[in-house]
Amino acid sequence: MQAEEDHIALLEQKRDEVEVALLAHVEAAESGINSEAMTLAREVLLAGGKRWRPILMLLSYSLAGGSDEEEIMPLCLAFEMIHTATLVHDDINDGAKFRRNVPTLHESYDSARALIAGDYLFVEGFGLGGRYDEQIVKLVAGYCARIASAELMQLDHVGNLATTPDDYYKIISGKTAGPFEAACTTAALVAGASQTEVDALGRFGLELGLAFQIVDDLLDLEGDDRLGKPRGTDVIEGKMTLPLIHALTMSHGDDRRRLAEVIDNYEEELWGELTILLGRVGSLDYARVLTTNHLERALGALLEFPKSEARDALEWLTRQVMERHE
Repeated sequence: MQAEEDHIALLEQKRDEVEVALLAHVEAAESGINSEAMTLAREVLLAGGKRWRPILMLLSYSLAGGSDEEEIMPLCLAFEMIHTATLVHDDINDGAKFRRNVPTLHESYDSARALIAGDYLFVEGFGLGGRYDEQIVKLVAGYCARIASAELMQLDHVGNLATTPDDYYKIISGKTAGPFEAACTTAALVAGASQTEVDALGRFGLELGLAFQIVDDLLDLEGDDRLGKPRGTDVIEGKMTLPLIHALTMSHGDDRRRLAEVIDNYEEELWGELTILLGRVGSLDYARVLTTNHLERALGALLEFPKSEARDALEWLTRQVMERHE
């Protein structure tokens, strides 16, 4: 495998390519009849971020045999715009004040304008994605529909201490892992890959997305400035993350009753007690083990492809998911 510096340089190159294409699209839209909507949307669209989805798509496209990135770039931008639209709407629903350490759109303006900006980003994303074959358009539409279904399911489970691991996996498969799976699958299709290769890249994206979300759960409980939000935010919002679900399942007696009280009435002063209760039943370690399992399956899917610069970069990127937590 190549040196770490080479992987970082390649990923930065891909990120720069995405940023250039994204900025060009934004500036073109700002000069058109929908300039007011794009001017508002650009505040969140160009506010930074890792650009995980388009980078994964570019590398998956290359791994699957694609050679002309102009062929896949509009779809990369589509995924990033749709993802950003979901963040805008999530922030409104959650009443979030900050995203990536900057005020959210509804805080800077109001919920009505933020909602319109999110809707506009969805439309822009589908405008770009609609250029592709029907199979790809249906895949993109399907993953967006699953996001909506997962969001509704998550709302049904807000503050629900009876939420099961199966419920949790259904939610994150739709909200986080599904988009990763769709991104890698569609990239392979655009590249003209075989069905075996398409399926392998889809499995890779799914497993990577599952691991990515579980690590986010861990970071929320332990605190991490890179998330751009205070630790315990998910607990405050009533989101049932994997460590909480595990602890509620495994705890008994007084510990179970106290854990339920802490979750229901969570505030920063209770963080230490929550951490102790999670530690008693090994809930954080449990989440780490599942993360490792998903990442190993993701790496296994990549190994179905011949060794290449793209495969090495994707392997390295996969390992960084766990290192986000470590």
